[in-house]
Amino acid sequence: MTTETMKITKDMKINDVIKKFPKTIKVFADFKIDSCCGGEVSIEKGCARDKVDLNAIMEALNITA
Repeated sequence: MTTETMKITKDMKINDVIKKFPKTIKVFADFKIDSCCGGEVSIEKGCARDKVDLNAIMEALNITA
């Protein structure tokens, strides 16, 4: 997936992504990303915090969105 076709980028806040693309909440849950209390950080920071592969979740999020 190229950056031109991505709807969601790593610098977007988790909560903003969920608001814009509600179906993505399942992706965050599947990857065990804290989207409740920790949702005010970027996807990139959330992945670093929760030790999640950034490329894998970005692909899943953009497929779902």
